Amino acid sequence: MIASSYMFSNLRIASSASWKEVTDHVNCLLCQSPRFFIYFSCGTRRTFHGVSSFRTQFNFKWKPDIDIIARPARLFPAFARHYSSLAVQKRIETLSKGTLRTMKIDNELMVRILTPEVKELASLFQKNNYELRLAGGPVRDLLMGKIPVDLDFATTATPDQMKTMFEAEGIRMINTKGEKHGTITARINDKENFEVTTLRIDVVTDGRHAEVEFTTNWELDAARRDLTVNSMFLDFNGQVQDYFNGSEDLRLRNVRFVGDAEQRIQEDYLRILRYFRFYGRLAKSPDQHEEHTLEAIRKNMLGLERISGERIWTELKKIFSGNYSKEIVLRMLDLGMAPYVGLPQNPDTVEYTHICERVEGLKFTVNPITALTALLKNEKDGVALNARLKLSAFERDLCLFLLVHRKTTVVENSIRPFQRLLVFSKNKGTDVRQWVEEVMKYDGAIGLLEEFRNWQLPKFPVSGNILIENKVPAGRTMTRVMNELKDIWIDSNFTATADELVTSLPQILKEVSTIKSNK
Repeated sequence: MIASSYMFSNLRIASSASWKEVTDHVNCLLCQSPRFFIYFSCGTRRTFHGVSSFRTQFNFKWKPDIDIIARPARLFPAFARHYSSLAVQKRIETLSKGTLRTMKIDNELMVRILTPEVKELASLFQKNNYELRLAGGPVRDLLMGKIPVDLDFATTATPDQMKTMFEAEGIRMINTKGEKHGTITARINDKENFEVTTLRIDVVTDGRHAEVEFTTNWELDAARRDLTVNSMFLDFNGQVQDYFNGSEDLRLRNVRFVGDAEQRIQEDYLRILRYFRFYGRLAKSPDQHEEHTLEAIRKNMLGLERISGERIWTELKKIFSGNYSKEIVLRMLDLGMAPYVGLPQNPDTVEYTHICERVEGLKFTVNPITALTALLKNEKDGVALNARLKLSAFERDLCLFLLVHRKTTVVENSIRPFQRLLVFSKNKGTDVRQWVEEVMKYDGAIGLLEEFRNWQLPKFPVSGNILIENKVPAGRTMTRVMNELKDIWIDSNFTATADELVTSLPQILKEVSTIKSNK
């Protein structure tokens, strides 16, 4: 944005060029007191101060590796439009060129997704002369013969045009956070929510977020997507539009980036993990990656440091619970990815391999944290992992619980230690039970797991009131006495009654008194 006739500020520059390279090509001589030129590169702000001599001329020498996006300005709209169009044009030039292929989706599958709400949405766009198609994941799933859980739509209508259209029809719009990237969420018949996104070009990217320019060109939108299998569209006549051979890659179970792998990754470094997640979901064999793809990942792993822990963990969870998880994770670690996703520099791959092989034959599902913990050596590693990935409280506590109690069943082939943990734990009982079950899966103690699942913790028969009636002092003494009684109850296999436990009080109180006097 150009703030005044003599002050140029907030001009956005997207470039791999250094600050020096930028200022070498900027001649900004401003009037009287020093003014400044503010330069933004992928979110980083720098200020270039001009000189005090009077000059109103602003010269910029175009350089191929520098893109300018200037928001339309009050005083210089033509200047803004000129450089904005240069940026978009340069971006288009970097995108891969596709070849359109079409095919038909099975009629029975189309019928199942064309709900009354979908039909109403499609009819509304058609009535207003905007194109609307299913995009990405739903198309991939349908080509695989699956009914998609969620439907994502793409359109030639801009967000403002969609809002005008929905408001005119009395359709409620929700979750407006996606609007700046072109997404409007409409609630149809007060029954289904549909995300509809304007076709776009990601003009400026910083490795995670993008500034977008809307377009009506379906091929350009497909070209900026991550994987070929996610770059297809489907109209409501059941015809697939495939610009980058996604349907053939899907048939062969190939997982490939659209165009240049390195460019796609540098636009959004989370795509590294998305690649591995989709590999586990689609590939026919565990380790047949294309070498140039792995090399692009290896060269750009550092970019994962820019990605939030929550987003990394969302992808990792799906990788750890997907097909070929052992082989995929080992491949990721072999590339050197561990420190960028919260794992120690030298994770315990021997233990991880052993645990993966142990749980492969289980009929039970294993929490992704259970497999992930096998790569950690101690509680310090668990704390560092949580700091990076921002685990939920349950996941964090499960990780630390596993690190402390794994291999307990090897030392003591009994559920008694875990029953004791459940009795004395201050955590939520249902959580502790799940943690114990994960330890037993980790240890491969399936017999103990069945026994523990079939066992229910009885109610402890002694209350605080009973202790008060028996002259037990309140406070720490009562807590110690209660814990001693619970130990006796556990050792009785949870059969001792309140009366039987109360008979132990004199001896317990005597021992507590002796401990106090010795202090």
